[in-house]
Amino acid sequence: MQAEAAKATTPTDARWKPKHVLWKRMLVRYELYLMLMIPVIWYIVFKYVPMYGITIAFKDFSATKGILGSPWIGLKHFERFFSSVYFWDLLWNTISLSLFQLLIGFPIPILLALLVNEIRSRWLQKLLQNTTYIPHFLSIIVLVGMLNIFLDPDTGKVNQILTMFGIDTINFMKKAEWFQTIFVTSGIWQHMGWGSIIYLAALSGIDPTLYEAAKIDGATRFKRVLHVSIPGIMPTVIILFILQIGQLMDVGFEKALLMQNPLNATKSDILPTFVYKNGIQGGQFSYTAAAGLFNAVIDFSLLLLVNWYARKKTDSSLW
Repeated sequence: MQAEAAKATTPTDARWKPKHVLWKRMLVRYELYLMLMIPVIWYIVFKYVPMYGITIAFKDFSATKGILGSPWIGLKHFERFFSSVYFWDLLWNTISLSLFQLLIGFPIPILLALLVNEIRSRWLQKLLQNTTYIPHFLSIIVLVGMLNIFLDPDTGKVNQILTMFGIDTINFMKKAEWFQTIFVTSGIWQHMGWGSIIYLAALSGIDPTLYEAAKIDGATRFKRVLHVSIPGIMPTVIILFILQIGQLMDVGFEKALLMQNPLNATKSDILPTFVYKNGIQGGQFSYTAAAGLFNAVIDFSLLLLVNWYARKKTDSSLW
């Protein structure tokens, strides 16, 4: 009888025990959960609640009627956007700039972290870290102002150096073919130090005995990096790569807008700047909401696709 009673109560206990333990753990650490509520509430209020505004992409929005009072028109704005003469140029400019930024900019912080981790001199390590961290704290306006000063065709240091070697001056900021190169390289210079922090943290978590074992086996420093350091940070690399793909189409609206001028617009006009100029400045709210929603759907689809592939091929994924 006792055995039957135990069998009868075991499933119930097993079913309720995890929930009981969770609530008990939350009560013990209630201060941490109260602190967590602040960003959660902020995210709900400023990220999820405004999402109802997406509906204006399917409406003929009028400020006097409001979002709820504006009439539904279906996919009219999407059809207009997809059939416009500038759609393919905008899409190509955005995708090419995003891929260029991803292919060149994503590996640089990893290489920098590996380099800093291999430096044995503490003062040199700190010097390299500090000099690469500082540009991250410059505002976009200051950065673009620096680009205009250094790349000026008359007084810029870059053109002065080119002149010394007998090369004609180049008006970099007004040449469409130079826009993507300047945009990506300046972004790498500004963010590579800050982006390397998380990789340095991952490297510090690698078991030191793995390096000792590899050294005993006769592995050179390069081979220890190749077979110990890189595999050790690979889960972190995969997660950050997935997150980067999830914002592939968001290439830096403020910087692109500040660098844009009529002479380089053929390369600098991307989807985010198009939405700003036609939506905020031009007042075409519904039309540009459709363009912005198209941009967001591409990012979300890529995020799902890359996360699914990473989960299938590796043990690391967002979910």
